[in-house]
Amino acid sequence: MTASTITKIDLSDPHFRATAFDTYADLRRREPVSRVAFRFGEEPEAVVGAPADTPEEANARRAMMESDVFFITGYDDAVAALLDDRLAVDFQTAMTEEQKAQLPETPEAFRPLQRSLLSVDPPDHTRLRRLVQPSFSNRAMEALKPRIQQIADDLLDTAEREAAARGESAPDRLMNLNEGYAFPLPMQVICEMLGVPDADHDRIRHWTDSLLGAQRSQSEQIQADLRAFIDYLRELFAAKRRQPSDDITSSLVHAEDGGDRLSEDELLSMVFLLIVAGHVTTVNLIGSAVYALLAHPDELAKLRSDPTLAKAAVEEALRYYGPAETTTLRFAHEAVNIGGIEIGKGEKVIVGLGSADRDPARFPEPDQFLLNRPEVNRHIAFGKGIHACLGAPFARLEGQIALAALFGRFPELRLGVPIEEISWRPGFLRGLEALTVRF
Repeated sequence: MTASTITKIDLSDPHFRATAFDTYADLRRREPVSRVAFRFGEEPEAVVGAPADTPEEANARRAMMESDVFFITGYDDAVAALLDDRLAVDFQTAMTEEQKAQLPETPEAFRPLQRSLLSVDPPDHTRLRRLVQPSFSNRAMEALKPRIQQIADDLLDTAEREAAARGESAPDRLMNLNEGYAFPLPMQVICEMLGVPDADHDRIRHWTDSLLGAQRSQSEQIQADLRAFIDYLRELFAAKRRQPSDDITSSLVHAEDGGDRLSEDELLSMVFLLIVAGHVTTVNLIGSAVYALLAHPDELAKLRSDPTLAKAAVEEALRYYGPAETTTLRFAHEAVNIGGIEIGKGEKVIVGLGSADRDPARFPEPDQFLLNRPEVNRHIAFGKGIHACLGAPFARLEGQIALAALFGRFPELRLGVPIEEISWRPGFLRGLEALTVRF
């Protein structure tokens, strides 16, 4: 059996972002494994792309998206796809030798970032993950709790001081939650975890903002910021080799497993990924979780009466508004059948994480936000299998502390604008444009 009609989805369309879950529900009902053509405005969306792409590479990746992809929307089929090793993340898997030979040569400055955990398969992926995993152990996460709590408290102190300076008083003080809390909290935490000196945090934030917010038309600025970022990281590695300290960068620089170590390029790719991609998940999680709670006052009342429900709130927010709505592209390196649909060798596949987590066959009343939802931790917001998000425990921990601190400090926190004025950023990631609150 093959998927029939092609559904066109424009990721830049505000209407789609506002009604995405309705679109996913329609696809699940019609064909849980569908043919979809994703676009971002007039251009196909290169889901496998990254801020590190050169213009030539971006064009090559876009060319791969000129055709449609298999989009998996049902929960059981999504899990099956995520666990199927016939679906690879390396885009060259889908190319002939002739096509590979025609790929543009990557400029030397950009090469270190091209092969990361997001873009390689076993055995390379297995090796990289094994070397990095100890930095994200349960023990390591537990040790971070006091510092994350302190950073959250300090940011809320700052919000109070800034409101007072504007002449505002409780409960009608205003705060842009994204700018004042959801973004700086994980950014400061990841910088400290990586051993980035306090004086350099603003530089890291500038580069991150530039790389994540830049358009392809700004390719010269992207390249300049990326080169500056890479140069900075090389200097940081050298400093940690000379004088290691208790941070992830020092651990990665000196990591060894059976004589195996990370190369300089692998270090750059790993740390770059942790900073640029890793913290965005948590920024989106915190903002979306706060929004979901404020939009569902009955559930928020439960959290206010029982702060230990912060963990449940984070899990339900991950299911309800997962920060990454889809996986990156997968490529079939041999024919595979998923949900009764034949996917041929070389075909492209995207797993709809956000759709799967709203599948009524797995989660009853999926469009309700419920803190007491049974088996909520069966969601797949962080993926599943070998490519499941490495930093998932870290994001969960930050989210739990962020929610408990925020609603514990400001029990009268509420939306600062009408709910219809709140909008989502375009793209595959689910994050709010802004979230104004009163406290």
